[in-house]
Amino acid sequence: MGDVVGATTFIDDIRAAYPAAEIHLNTLQPWDRLFEGDARFARVFTVDVRGRKGRFAAALQWIRAVLGGRYDLIFDLQSTDRSRIMLGLVRLLSPRLRAIVGHNPGYPYTHAPQRPAEPYPGWHSDLALRAAGIPRAAQHGHLHVSPESRERVAALMARHGLRGGHYVLLLPGSQKAGWLKRWGVGRYAGLARALRESGVEKVAIIGGPDEVEDCAAIAAQGGEGVIDLNGQTRIAEIVPLAEGACCIVGNDTGAAHVASCAGKPLLVICGATDPRRVRPIGPHVRALQWAGPCINCYRKTCNYQPELACMEAVSVDIVADWALHQCGLRPGEWRAGEKLSVF
Repeated sequence: MGDVVGATTFIDDIRAAYPAAEIHLNTLQPWDRLFEGDARFARVFTVDVRGRKGRFAAALQWIRAVLGGRYDLIFDLQSTDRSRIMLGLVRLLSPRLRAIVGHNPGYPYTHAPQRPAEPYPGWHSDLALRAAGIPRAAQHGHLHVSPESRERVAALMARHGLRGGHYVLLLPGSQKAGWLKRWGVGRYAGLARALRESGVEKVAIIGGPDEVEDCAAIAAQGGEGVIDLNGQTRIAEIVPLAEGACCIVGNDTGAAHVASCAGKPLLVICGATDPRRVRPIGPHVRALQWAGPCINCYRKTCNYQPELACMEAVSVDIVADWALHQCGLRPGEWRAGEKLSVF
């Protein structure tokens, strides 16, 4: 989900560069639901290219769908080996197609960048668009939120006494397979208590089906004024909920990418994954990581378990201090300390 949401940053610039063009979006299910009612696209279509019914048959179905669109220009914001092969066939079979923009040099791409010396979030699509001569203006992702969803969030906030600018939003989960990305129930609960004791009016927690138990435990341990909203919002509704927060703290998770669309200060706590690559796009986003020897390991199990050294090193006090600065409750300049890196 994070890659899909991040791509919307560049979709805004494509839309601005071709204001009169009919633009179609190809994505995978269930992420097509994120674009329901989105006026940027005349059509959103999906094809199961992962091949649950056979990879070859799925690839042929996708190629037929793309050829049927009779496109003049294609932007490949994913640029996997699979998309390169399929687009190579499309380029051979489509005389109308003028250009394919991607982030890998060579066939089938007509416009592609050189790899940067230092990676940064979304660098591949950013440089690909620049190579194609498209001005870069969008600062962060953008998801369409229907008026009905905004009304639902407003009612939810009113029901729980969440006043705009007076609460902190926590995103404490990740998918089950990525449990090494979790900062932990105890630390999030400690953060919630520290924020409430320092004057933050409310702390709200959201998550997905894999995080029900964690969210409930954080709310229970966090005490009065800590509200568990798990299961009470749809994905796109994270955006207006994040818009009302004074700041957001989360793990490296898809929900953080969705929340980043609100443009509010966001701190992502990283350990096993490289924050230069995975943090959401935008100048309002910071990532915090232990400056230890085993960071960015991308492992599924930890040699230090159950301690998880990279997460243990990020203290509640440091994160609470950042949040209180964003909420205007602590003067001066925020500093992460010598053993932590900020991205």
